[in-house]
Amino acid sequence: MSSQQPPDEPVYDDRVYRSSMSVVTGVLLLALTAWLCGDAVVRGAGNTPWIALAVALLVVPLIVAFTIRPAVFANDDRMRVRNPFRIIELPWAAVDAVRAGYSAEVLAEGSKYQLWSVPVSLRERKRANRQFNRRGGLTGRGLSAPDEGAAATPGAPPRAKADQVVDELRELAERGASRAGAQGSVRVQWSYEILAPAVAGALLLIVLLSVG
Repeated sequence: MSSQQPPDEPVYDDRVYRSSMSVVTGVLLLALTAWLCGDAVVRGAGNTPWIALAVALLVVPLIVAFTIRPAVFANDDRMRVRNPFRIIELPWAAVDAVRAGYSAEVLAEGSKYQLWSVPVSLRERKRANRQFNRRGGLTGRGLSAPDEGAAATPGAPPRAKADQVVDELRELAERGASRAGAQGSVRVQWSYEILAPAVAGALLLIVLLSVG
């Protein structure tokens, strides 16, 4: 007898939240590192090629960790936060709050986890508040703001990108906390595929510099 999924537990693809600017920066930094270290390997003399390789082994994982790697995956049951050195899986029932102050973060089971892939821009938030205040002033004089979209909710202030993401995650958390698939505890996993080569590169670099 084949098992069937309950009708009230549909499966949806994850929503993915990441910073496109951070990814572009990471790609550029990797290209620069490849150029500089590759040139040192080809043209360098003595220990220089080995030092260049050690630097690349140290720097490349760190660039990937802080720029390309961070992402937040969310569905109706849970949120998976991929930060530079850890992966945190949070069932919605374990989430206490999702908020954005100076950084976006989630609170769960007495711990706080930062959402690296959702950078908070105070400048963007201030600009959104100014637009809302200007729109309110024009509306009070019987005018309509020229940049007001037709799909905007009347009376609702414009939101910065990070605040919009946090609103979506908070809504998913509130809606999914009671689901059977959203129960469980927070799980944290260290990303050794990032840590191991970075540590190896650092140790190799220390040895080469001390010897040479």
